Amino acid sequence: MKIVAAACQIEEIVKKSRFIGVISPCRAEAEALAVLTDLHRRYPDASHIVYAYRIQSADGLVCRFYDAGEPSGTAGKPIFQHLEGKQLINLVVAVVRYFGGIKLGAGGLTRAYGNVAKAVIEAADIVDYVEFAEVDLTLDYSRLQPLEYQLKKLDGSILAQEFSDNVRLTVKLPKHNLPSLDAFLA
Repeated sequence: MKIVAAACQIEEIVKKSRFIGVISPCRAEAEALAVLTDLHRRYPDASHIVYAYRIQSADGLVCRFYDAGEPSGTAGKPIFQHLEGKQLINLVVAVVRYFGGIKLGAGGLTRAYGNVAKAVIEAADIVDYVEFAEVDLTLDYSRLQPLEYQLKKLDGSILAQEFSDNVRLTVKLPKHNLPSLDAFLA
């Protein structure tokens, strides 16, 4: 799976209609809704603001798309299909439309929204999604320095440490590196 590193925006004109594509990273559904609220505030006179999002949550994947008054299946779904096809998560893609006076028809709308979504995804910085794990550890002082070295090799970091008889740590590292950490600790 992949995520978007930073927000991005593009603009296209299709038969006099102005389409503004926006992509934004979101870690929770509330963030996606905040992005959409901001778009409605920034473009209050837009004809339509359609969107789709896919967000990984503790309960699984949350997926939504919305046509915003366009004919059913012609706006939100083509955007969502690009997110799904490219296995993108933790993002929202919205397309703001200003009607230009020429009706595009169902096929034209589907192509226009899909193409704008594709263009904004291609313009964005897409990176691999890495799921992290946090682990609580208790070590002897003599093992702290070797652990720090091992964490660097495993792309991990120390989030918190407490010194007493032993060292208590909370470390964070990519989930796929947990077996290597376990092997080191054994």
